[in-house]
Formats: sequence, C-alpha cells, structure tokens
Amino acid sequence: MIEELPINKPEPIAIEKPLAFFNSHTEVSQTIKELEAGKRVLITGIYGNGLLLLKALTIHLKDKLPNKTFQEQRAFRAEYHKLSNLVLIETVNHKLAVKKAPFIGWLEKLYPETPDFLLTFPQIQGLNSAWQWFENGISIPVLRNKLHPYYGTYFPTRFEHLVLFDNWLKRYDGPKKTAIDVGIGSGVLAFQLVKHGFQKVFGTDTNPNALVGLTEFMGDTKLSRKIELDFGHLFGKFEKQTELIVFNPPWLPESHDSDSLDEAIYYNEKLFPEFFDAAKQRLLPGGKLLVIFSNLAQITNVTKEHPIEKELTDGGRFQLEKRFTKKVKAASEKTKRDQYWRAEEEVELWVLRNN
Repeated sequence: MIEELPINKPEPIAIEKPLAFFNSHTEVSQTIKELEAGKRVLITGIYGNGLLLLKALTIHLKDKLPNKTFQEQRAFRAEYHKLSNLVLIETVNHKLAVKKAPFIGWLEKLYPETPDFLLTFPQIQGLNSAWQWFENGISIPVLRNKLHPYYGTYFPTRFEHLVLFDNWLKRYDGPKKTAIDVGIGSGVLAFQLVKHGFQKVFGTDTNPNALVGLTEFMGDTKLSRKIELDFGHLFGKFEKQTELIVFNPPWLPESHDSDSLDEAIYYNEKLFPEFFDAAKQRLLPGGKLLVIFSNLAQITNVTKEHPIEKELTDGGRFQLEKRFTKKVKAASEKTKRDQYWRAEEEVELWVLRNN
C-alpha cells in the first residue's frame, strides 16, 4: 500500500556533547569560527537569531570563496550546506522551542510519536516552506487547480517545459487509452495527460513522499481512478505496452560534490541507457516517447554530451519525430546568484517514435 511507505524526512539529532549556544548576546564571528571547527550550535531566544546567523554565514563565505562561475557556485553551496547544517534548533511538543517561531504542521504530521527533538535550522526552514506550499497550494499555469505538494517532493518553479508539453498535447490526435509518467513527482505531467483526455496514466517514482502525497491529494476523486501509482525505479511494476511514455528526468549529470538535496536535479551515468532500454520494451509499435530536457549542462560547461542526442546517434531504438524548444525566462533582478547562462538556456521537448 502506498500509504504505508516509509516517508523520507529529516532524522532527529541525538546530542551527546554539550552544545554551543547562539542568541542575541552571542558574538557572530566567534560562532562562525566554531562552525568552521565542526562544532554544533543551538539557536536560543527567538527564531530570528537563526536567520541572522545564516545570513552572516552567507556573507562570510561570499567574502572567503569565489562565487562567479557555475562550478564555483556549486562549491559555495556545498560549503554553505555543510556549515549551516551544524546550526540546530529544538522542538518541544511538536513546536519550536524559541519565541516568534512559525507554526509548522509537518512537525506533528511527520513525527507523531516524537514530540521533542533537534533538527538543523536549514531543515526547519525547509519544513516551514514546505508547510506553506502544502497548506496554501501552488498555482501552475497549465493546470486548473492548485498543487499541494507533500514534504520532500519536487515541484516545478519554472513552467516553460510544462507549456511546451501542454501545447504538444493540444495537437496530439493519437490514441489516448494509456500513458506512463516515469518519475511522477508532484503529478503535474500526469494531471496534464488526464486534462487532455488520457483514460489511464500509470505513474512511478522512487521517492515515497511523492506517492504518499499524491495518494492523499487525490483521495477518492476521479483523479484517483485515472492515475495509478507504483513505488519503483523507472517503470516499476508496469510491464504492459502503452502508446505514450513521458519522462522529465534530471537535467544535469551527477557530480561527486552533489548531495541528497539535488536528487531531482542530477542524473547518474546509468539512468538514460537503462531508461531507453526499458522504454523500448514498453512502447507499442508507432508509440511516442516524450522526454523533457534542457541545454543547461552544455551551456554551463558541465558536460558536452547530450543523453538524448547520444541515444538517437548510438541507440538505434527510436526515431526523432520532432524537437521543440522554448527560451527560459530571464532570471529575476532580485536573484543573488550570477545566472548569466539563463540568456542561453532553452527547455526541450523531444518527441521520439518507436521504430
């Protein structure tokens, strides 16, 4: 049962050694030195003290580390991730044990039997943001209703690729009996397929949070009868051939310094060969394989290899029917990171036909 899958969530921290404390009376520079020495620090007083310390840490690292190129920014984020996760905050009776703290429903929902525990401050920030998204919902231009993403589930914050897919679905006049959405995530592509008349969509994911969240979101509605879920790699238990397969994979190759927060962004070298081989077995003759991708890895010089072009050149399993592209909206002027490459970034919709 999907509802019984173990949820991915931050692991409560057990502390054996005495902690350093940070509050409005603590010297910021000394606390940063303690973090760099690997010492854990507990936020006390008010919630804003944690925000103050992380802001100071960001400024400190920007002064210390280069932060211009794409690769330098990845290194900067890795160092920030390491040090910021030494900053802790306490939960007592499912509420943060500091003043002026936000209410975070996940603390009780995800830890029903553990009312008192410690988490890192960035984890609490993530739980807080996720609770706001879950409670208030997120508007997606291609959907009629809001998404209410479950904690730990990737959801789109840019929509150019979804518009490309929606425009293709509007023109698609082939059979609409079944489709498979590989890596269903928050369910956007599956919801688009249902919106455009597909009778049944089979969705898989290796993230239990995505599947538990979708099951809760769909409840006993019509969507729950049109979308069937499975916890598994790539196609999971779904062996039956279908007329359409949709895949929105990660857009960047895995690097040695990537962490668990980047699982929805980075792919390993086995992913695409395994996917194309499995897709070939599950696609009906003349069926369509749609892969949503981006030129991000090429324009940021992470790699010159494009996995879909490589499959078309070397795989021999599929024929290119059409490739659609759409320019990505320019980065906001408020964005702190140097995103010069955004002017060249394009999202891609590859339409492949089964040979």
